[in-house]
Amino acid sequence: MEKDSALIKKMREAFMDGILKRWYPLVIDKECGGYFTNISHDWNVMPAQEKMIVSQARHIWTLSKASEFFGGVKEYEDMAHHGVPFLKNFMWDKEYGGFFQIRSREGGMSDVNGWREEKRAYGNAFAVYALAALYKQTHDPEVFKFTQKVFRWIEAHSHDPKGKGYFQFIMRNGKPFDRSSEYKTIASDGNELGFKDQNSSIHMLEALTELYHVWKDPLVRTRLQELLELIRDTQVAHKGYLQLFFHNDWTPVSFRDSPQEERDANFGLDHVSFGHDYETAFLILEASHALGLNNDVRTLTIAKKMLDHAMKNGWDEKIGGFYDGGYYFKGEDKCTIVKDTKNWWAQAEALNALLLFSRIFPHDIRYPAYFQRQWEYVNKYIIDSERGDWFEGGIDKEPHFRTGPKSHMWKCTYHTGRTLMNCSTILEGDADQEVNKFIDYWRKTAESLPQ
Repeated sequence: MEKDSALIKKMREAFMDGILKRWYPLVIDKECGGYFTNISHDWNVMPAQEKMIVSQARHIWTLSKASEFFGGVKEYEDMAHHGVPFLKNFMWDKEYGGFFQIRSREGGMSDVNGWREEKRAYGNAFAVYALAALYKQTHDPEVFKFTQKVFRWIEAHSHDPKGKGYFQFIMRNGKPFDRSSEYKTIASDGNELGFKDQNSSIHMLEALTELYHVWKDPLVRTRLQELLELIRDTQVAHKGYLQLFFHNDWTPVSFRDSPQEERDANFGLDHVSFGHDYETAFLILEASHALGLNNDVRTLTIAKKMLDHAMKNGWDEKIGGFYDGGYYFKGEDKCTIVKDTKNWWAQAEALNALLLFSRIFPHDIRYPAYFQRQWEYVNKYIIDSERGDWFEGGIDKEPHFRTGPKSHMWKCTYHTGRTLMNCSTILEGDADQEVNKFIDYWRKTAESLPQ
């Protein structure tokens, strides 16, 4: 591995020069509020601009964390605060509560992706995540009140008190809906209707973790532990990967017995997503640590199993990087790569997980070796060394991303920012006592694992 001092310098430059200085204040919409969504490959604000709660919240989160990372930079705090009025005045439904999934640039109805006035648990979770991070950094009481309000709305309208977990699809009036409902969706994610899913679950988990850091409310704790156990013990398959979608009784949605055409058509509902696996490995460790679950061998065992499974089955041995999708076909014990592209966010999350595990398991030489190779892959095929930021996918597989947009509703600064901040902090060692305590907590737990 590169010397830590040189690597820290490179990662800080990748964050400051490659991300923060490129994105901000460029994406600040001074006229309508919030943040611009669509930015071209050469950093021009594009004519079409919709605003989704997920990306609006992610900007608030990244800026809040950037301020914390650099010791309280007021400029980043101000740019994070800038996004709150748009959330309050336009994205929050003043009649029924909850965040609309999408609005126009000005804050009205948008026909993009067919969401209309629907709401999603996933989007509301990211709002909690962002607002809690902003409150942690600024101690703004109005932000705290708003954060509590959002959590209580989610609890009242999305949480499933019988089956546990959260209903993802919610009508404007706050009622969950499914395929049997009178209301019919035309949204682009309509094929997921009626199922519970891992993706909204893991991001609700990270939101509740962030919230519990600033609000030791008993109900927040209960929901956080409930979700941790649900993801860890139900959503993760015995081989060590996340099953993606579930029926209400938590039976996994599977097309393994279906014809290839049907299986291919439902790829999004049923495959192995390596990026989500090691991202979740990190998130369940965070959640357990926040809860103070001492010697939580169960969570560490599952987290390690998830990362190890991805390393064994999803890694490109020739040039590095993690593939986007695998599949366990019927009758086969080997995971077959069925989507060999390498999206940017999964490559970012890999760096974070691999470096963290290299510290938790310092005698396992695989983790630092994979981290170094992953960093080399990201530098060569993902980071745009000419224009800044990261390509949407590895250009070894998808060279057209050289001229792909730098930003759209699903791509901003959250995955890359988190990775570069976390990795820099881990590498700096004694510079951050909070991170040291986190690593020591899990390193001691690792001593109880079977050798």
